[in-house]
Amino acid sequence: MTRLTLPAPAKLNLMLHILGRRPDGYHELQTLFQFLDHGDELTFSRRDDGEIRLLTPLPGVDPERNLIVRAARLLQHSSGCRLGADIELIKRLPMGGGIGGGSSDAATTLLGLDRLWDLRLGEERLAELGLALGADVPVFVRGRAAFAEGVGERLTPVEPAEPWYLVLVPQVAVSTAEIFSAPELTRDSPAITVRSVLERGGRNDCQPVVEKRYPEVRNALILLNKFVSARLTGTGGCVFGAFPDQAEADKVAAQLPESLPGFVAKGSNISMLHRKLQSLS
Repeated sequence: MTRLTLPAPAKLNLMLHILGRRPDGYHELQTLFQFLDHGDELTFSRRDDGEIRLLTPLPGVDPERNLIVRAARLLQHSSGCRLGADIELIKRLPMGGGIGGGSSDAATTLLGLDRLWDLRLGEERLAELGLALGADVPVFVRGRAAFAEGVGERLTPVEPAEPWYLVLVPQVAVSTAEIFSAPELTRDSPAITVRSVLERGGRNDCQPVVEKRYPEVRNALILLNKFVSARLTGTGGCVFGAFPDQAEADKVAAQLPESLPGFVAKGSNISMLHRKLQSLS
């Protein structure tokens, strides 16, 4: 295999509770991840000279700091592989949207190059490498809806309902670091069980902070709440609502102003990346 094209799916945080701050500055949290059948697309072409080249850099992002390049170099270094890759990215997921664009790209890079370079490191090792790149990366590496604890690295596979979602994309890039360092952020939510989350749901402790600091997000929540219960995903700025079918989601999407972009996508407990990889096996 010398060329491989794979999706990098979006995710939603269906709830996000923050239990406390750890001595290392990270936060103890509980969250419920589910994937969307919508995302970026990456194409990897094998190089024999060991070079890693991102052929489609993102405006304003140093290629060497891009999570795609960092993931590729980390995989090279940890495996001792002397192969390289040209990487092309079709970017659909917004940056700073809370739907996992950068983390998903990194996970797709780890899984894609593991396959392209015939390393066969295995999901467990790739998830370990992913955690060094970001707390959300392991869930994308594993590719199954999960209840996450710790900093997001302790994953329990779950199977929530798979509705259709309307996701709105306010035109702001929310800084995760800013939200997690906000003095008004609630950091004392009591721990709950997986069962109670699946039965009763939960809230997003970051939502009040984001609404206060980003009026565009607050306005999107107000607008979507007129039709369905609207929630923030992650630290935002994307907001979403669940619908029983695509037609209902499309109907609401058609009534929203053109100044507020969005998309409709199916929720999925197995990521489309893993479905694609399985089809290639």
